[in-house]
Order: sequence, then C-alpha cells, then structure tokens
Amino acid sequence: MTFSTVDHLHMAHALRLAERGIHTTQPNPRVGCVIAQGEEVVGAGFHQRAGEPHAEVFALREAGERARGATAYVTLEPCAHHGRTPPCADALIAAGVARVVIATEDPFPQVDGRGASRLRAAGIIVDTTLMREAARELNVGFFSRIERRRPFVRVKLAMSLDGRTALANGESKWITGEAARTDVQRWRARSSAILSGSGTVLADNPRLTVRLPDGEAFTPPLRVILDRQLRTPADSHVLDGSTPTLVLHGAAEVGAAHGFERVEQMAIATENDALDLSVVLALLAARDCNEVHVEAGPTLCGALFAAGLVDELLLYIAPLLLGDSARPLLYLPGLGDMAKRWQLQVVDQRQLGADWRLRLRRA
Repeated sequence: MTFSTVDHLHMAHALRLAERGIHTTQPNPRVGCVIAQGEEVVGAGFHQRAGEPHAEVFALREAGERARGATAYVTLEPCAHHGRTPPCADALIAAGVARVVIATEDPFPQVDGRGASRLRAAGIIVDTTLMREAARELNVGFFSRIERRRPFVRVKLAMSLDGRTALANGESKWITGEAARTDVQRWRARSSAILSGSGTVLADNPRLTVRLPDGEAFTPPLRVILDRQLRTPADSHVLDGSTPTLVLHGAAEVGAAHGFERVEQMAIATENDALDLSVVLALLAARDCNEVHVEAGPTLCGALFAAGLVDELLLYIAPLLLGDSARPLLYLPGLGDMAKRWQLQVVDQRQLGADWRLRLRRA
C-alpha cells in the first residue's frame, strides 16, 4: 500500500493525540484517532483512561454527520469485542466512514485482526501499517505484555563520569541535578510498576512514588519491593499506604507478614538463594503491568541484566567524579573475552541541565 502525504500527516496527528494518554491509560494502550475529509480534520480524540470511551468514540462525537464518507486514522486496530466499552469497529461502521487507516494491529486475543475484518465485511476500505513502528513504540509495554507475556523492563541508573553510583558508605543524594530528577518522575508516571529491592529500601528509604506538577494526571504505578527475607523496616516510606504496594518474598518468610494498609505480600519461587526474576515479571504481566520502571542498586540491576531481562537502560550521567572506592554501576559476571560483552546502542540522548541522559537498548 502506498500512503499519501495527507495520510502521513493525519496519522502523525493521531500519534500525537495518543501520546497525551501516556500517563493515564494503564493498563490499556495509548490510542489516538483522527477523522478527516481529505485534508480537513473533522474529528479527533484519544483514549484517556481505562473504562472510559476509546479514541474513536471521541473523534466520532466531534465529527458528527461529517464522519460519513470520511477516512478514520487510528493508531491501533479498533476493538471488535464488548469489554468495559462497546466495540469501536461497530461505531465506525454505524458512522458510515468510507476508509480506515490503521497504524498497527492489536495482538490482544479478543481483537487480533477481528476489528479489521469486521470493517472490511461492512464494505469499508481498510489500509494498515502506516507508521507502524512509531505506534508500536508508543505502546512498547502493552505489546511486550501481550506478545511476550512479560512487561517491558526499563532500568534507571545515575552515575558519575567514572561510572560510580554512590559513595562507599552508600550516600548517593544527589548525583544528578534537579532537571534530571524531574525527568525521572515522568518516566515513573508512564510506568505500570516501580520496582526496587530491599537493599535500596534499607539504604535510601525511598518513596518510589510519582511527583508531577499540580494538575497533571497520572495513574499511580504499583510499588513492587523484592524482599526475600522480609527485611523492610516497618517505618519505611514504601509501607506508608500512599499507593498500592506489593512485597514479594521467599516462601520461607510467609509467616512474617507486615499487614499494612494497601500493602500486599506474596511468596514466590527462589533461584540460587534469590527471588526468581522471570517469575516476578510473569506475575506483574498477569497483573496487567505493561512497563516496569526499575530503580535499584547494582546487585538487582546487575541480576536483571545478567538474566537478559532488561529491555531499556535510562542512564543519567553527571559531570563529577566519585573515585574508585565508590560503588559501581552494576555487579555483572566477569567476562573471559570481549566477544561476550554486553553491547548496547543509544536510541536517544539529551542534556538535562548539567547532566546527560542516554536511553540505550541492546544492539
């Protein structure tokens, strides 16, 4: 299929709309829709929150009768099943659109081609894969959960120029400046869960919550603490009940429940005297977690890397030196030769105040 310049412009508009739901749609995907008569946009909308109308509904409401004979540009295949809302494919058919352009298929089992098929059966022209990669990237966690049955794992680390994350005594506040710390809050806000370990809780007593400017909406991520021996102190911020929290521990510790409000505990399998990280991610996927944001120490982060479970690294680099006695970025197995090195590629880089942020994925 050859798409026109106008097609690209309208789909790019739909993708920008979809991005407006980046902090609020969990566990649903971020979706935008534009309805156009030629170059003129007659309706536009995006999915805002789970359980509320989908993007197509908002766009059709705005378009009204002008939707008849128009083209609808949708970033994700319209649904064809009754969930918490009626099927969007049926709404497009009823509105009388002549053509639907879809950026990417929806792998969700109750959709997965059924939406496009229903539209075609009604005589509507359906064209697909326009700006597909951009649409998948916007919902990288949703596609990971459905297709791989585990969330997309993003590890956040901050280091000095000499690759250190904290002084030898554990002090690490603050390596980076305010602009970098504000940026971290937005990555937390787009995530389904924020994961850390008991070592980080003991060392830093973090809150692991989202702090955005007043008025900016977000769905609070689930706090997840890996604490095999239930060492988390009772007065820790992560047990304060301010947001839903899950503490995962070994089966041997099942009798040592904390019993705090909004804090759930669960025993899971262990491997080599540590919690099985694959089981952790499978559990979070079963709880509809799309993106998991990891803020932890070198042991847990290193274990995730060594197990091949890290999809993306957010690396903040501060222009300072901490010395060779300070703590390293990661604890990783030693390598016998360079052929076994962990090769990463930079997919995005930007300056934030005096610091730099690199976004890296596997090469």
